[in-house]
Amino acid sequence: MDWMGLMIDVITAVIIFVVGWFLIKLIKKILNKVLEKSNFERSLISFLLSVLDFVLKLVVIIIALSTAGIDMSSFTAILFGLTTALGLALKDNLSNFASGAMILFFKQFKSGDFISFSGGMGTVQTIEILNTTLLSPDNKTLIVPNNQLTTNVITNFSKKDFRRMDMTFGVGYNDNIDEVKKILKELIAGDERILNEPAPPIVVLDELADSSLNFKVRFWLKSSDYFNVQWELNEKVKKAFDSKNVNIPYPQMDVHLYKEDKETK
Repeated sequence: MDWMGLMIDVITAVIIFVVGWFLIKLIKKILNKVLEKSNFERSLISFLLSVLDFVLKLVVIIIALSTAGIDMSSFTAILFGLTTALGLALKDNLSNFASGAMILFFKQFKSGDFISFSGGMGTVQTIEILNTTLLSPDNKTLIVPNNQLTTNVITNFSKKDFRRMDMTFGVGYNDNIDEVKKILKELIAGDERILNEPAPPIVVLDELADSSLNFKVRFWLKSSDYFNVQWELNEKVKKAFDSKNVNIPYPQMDVHLYKEDKETK
């Protein structure tokens, strides 16, 4: 046996291992600074660096062992088999894992955004690699697998600073159209949260329905004011219509009872 050659191979393998470990730390440090300057999410940076660290260390170990004269063909085959089996066993987690990376990388939503999806809605609390945690409007914690948020339609209500609101108010056919429009326009003009940009508010007679005249009210406002304005305007319109004797139609059913005379036999 060539002990001298074997010793040289082992020393070379150790050098490769030590230098490789040092280079991995250096690469991670440089990449971390680059990613931080690129405004990447901190959780995404940690995720990418962890994956890179694992892959590079595995490569260094394989190269070092091969240099030391150890046959890595069997080890590589076993590793491939284990990786395949693990991938099949954890395919759902891997799907969530990939979805989490996509969410963090493409920034479809972020912490603090209010979103809705097929399973509910809520304010995003944390975005993790496998799950996203939401807080529902009634203070429930929703833990949602990430693949549900990348394979379904998501509505992000916080993505834009401004939203358009469309509301419909029905009145009776006997009510004065001009009076109704005047009431609605005054209520809109009296609310400072309703904006004139990007388009001024409009009030139009939108539909001659079966039992009502439906007026469409459309205006823009800040996303943060959306629900408060909607709730308050509904109340103001009802009170204003009542004070002006404007009729708000509602479904009614007339029941007619007939008394049937029976012949006495």
